[in-house]
Amino acid sequence: MSDSSAYRVETTSRLAQWRIDNLASCTYRKSDPFKIGKHLAVEKNRTLLIKLYPEISNLTRDSPPIASFIIRVVCSAGDRKSLIHPGIEFCRLALKHLLIEQIKDEKFIKSIIDNFSFVNVVYLVSSCVDAEITDKKLKNNDDFVWAIEVPLTGKFIIDVEFLDLKIVPLEGGEPRSIWAEGSTQKQSNVTALVSLGKMLSEGIHTDIVINASDGSIGAHRAVLAARSPVFHSMFSHDLKEKELSTINISDMSSEACQAFLNYIYGNIQNQEFLTHRLALLRAADKYDILDLKEMCHESLLEDIDARNVLERLQNASLYQLPKLKASCLRYLVKFGKIFDIRDDFNSFMQCADRELIAEIFHEVLAAWKGF
Repeated sequence: MSDSSAYRVETTSRLAQWRIDNLASCTYRKSDPFKIGKHLAVEKNRTLLIKLYPEISNLTRDSPPIASFIIRVVCSAGDRKSLIHPGIEFCRLALKHLLIEQIKDEKFIKSIIDNFSFVNVVYLVSSCVDAEITDKKLKNNDDFVWAIEVPLTGKFIIDVEFLDLKIVPLEGGEPRSIWAEGSTQKQSNVTALVSLGKMLSEGIHTDIVINASDGSIGAHRAVLAARSPVFHSMFSHDLKEKELSTINISDMSSEACQAFLNYIYGNIQNQEFLTHRLALLRAADKYDILDLKEMCHESLLEDIDARNVLERLQNASLYQLPKLKASCLRYLVKFGKIFDIRDDFNSFMQCADRELIAEIFHEVLAAWKGF
């Protein structure tokens, strides 16, 4: 076996096999990472240790993969005898079952089970049943270690059959299987969004026209109604929009309105979103699209500066965005930027509503007390 192939793990979608020549009496060998994102390692001193662990990264440290699998060691010569890791709980149950057949004293049986070494239990029941390791978190190279005291000579194969492998998605949330419904649903969602975007961009069977301040765009009542309770109500009652099959959004440019529709249809680009954030915020508030409003809220928090802080403070007050309002006041008062834009701030205070002015003065007084 060449040096490169000695560390290579052969894989299918759920099966990994590492073929190993005879190990020296004291040795350590680690496989190359294989496509399921794992390493195998063997250590041999008095005992043969087999380890399974992920490639170490920030992602696996914070959110380790969760694996369910069956692992076997198969002697590749002769009658291909195999050892199968059955899991600790299964070992105890199997041993108890075997002992009950011979001994009737349950207290004595419990004493034996509680003190029986793990490797001996594995040896005892390994040839009985294929038992799986279930939902095992694999964070580092000590999380799964199989100690084998049965002597292995000649060539052998480490065989890992993955029954499931769950990882945390990049967008966060609960761990999800990399197989089955997870990938199927993802592909289905992508295809559906592409189709929706095509319906909008190519004007396929549009049944309503949206009139912006400087142009018109065709759209679909069903899509708008599904995304906005305001549109849903508009098309469910005998209003002029339903009768005339038009919606007038005169406070939006056609570019901003296109960005708004692109978001509704799941087809908006990041730069388009950033360019039209404030117009999208107004539309989200007007048409009660809460996810778009929250997305605009979070985005506006990210780049507050002296040029935009007063406008954002006004919008935060108008559209009830508490985190944005607090961040703008903190920027102006706690960081002292209010002095850098004194003239603009004075003009702003002459036009701001009384409640917002009161909040600003409260923030200033709180800051003064802190000195």
